[in-house]
Amino acid sequence: MASHRHQFASWEQSQEYYVETNLTDGLPIVPPSEDRVCAMLEFAGLPPDQVIGVEAIRQKHITAEKVAINAVMAGCRPEYFPVVVSAVAACCERSFNLHASSTSTNGVTVLVLVSGGYAQEIGMNSSTGVMGPSNRANATIGRAVNLVKTNFYGSVPQEMDNSTFGHPGKYSFCFAENLDAGNWPSLTVDKGFDGSSSTVTVVAAYSHLQVSVYGGKDPGSFLAGTAHAMI
Repeated sequence: MASHRHQFASWEQSQEYYVETNLTDGLPIVPPSEDRVCAMLEFAGLPPDQVIGVEAIRQKHITAEKVAINAVMAGCRPEYFPVVVSAVAACCERSFNLHASSTSTNGVTVLVLVSGGYAQEIGMNSSTGVMGPSNRANATIGRAVNLVKTNFYGSVPQEMDNSTFGHPGKYSFCFAENLDAGNWPSLTVDKGFDGSSSTVTVVAAYSHLQVSVYGGKDPGSFLAGTAHAMI
């Protein structure tokens, strides 16, 4: 592997190094030892030097090794890694415009939405509390994608990241589609893929807005409250 090796006398020393060098989001990380990084790559069947994507503006080539390092740091299990890889590849599509979402003052971040059976297989949350804490897959997959932005692309607050206030989704913003709710097609099908497939969608998203309507007695009153919040 091409990455530099560092040795630390203790776990605490490794944490301080990552904080001091702006290689973390401010939270503790899992030290990306070579065996942990290799476990990620082996699960996905990817060589370290395989290019996952090329950021269009700065022409930065993001390799599987770099993505795996950040996935380890975020706390991902190896079975989460294919989702992280797909999300990073999607972010590198020119239509997504990673540079704009990484540098803008408006504070958007990468929202990762996973649809299909694989999300259920790795235990992602798609129901109550879907945007909250406690689910390891949701939390660490989203965090890994944001760490790639920070560490490889350089989207660091007060440097390249010019977000006026930022929002908590810049730590992690990831969840699965609830396939059991509603009578409409899944996002996978809606985007033209086979219904048996699993897909990963990325969106440059603002923080979410919760709408509470009290005293509503009919559908119209609830819709009116929701519409008012959107204006």
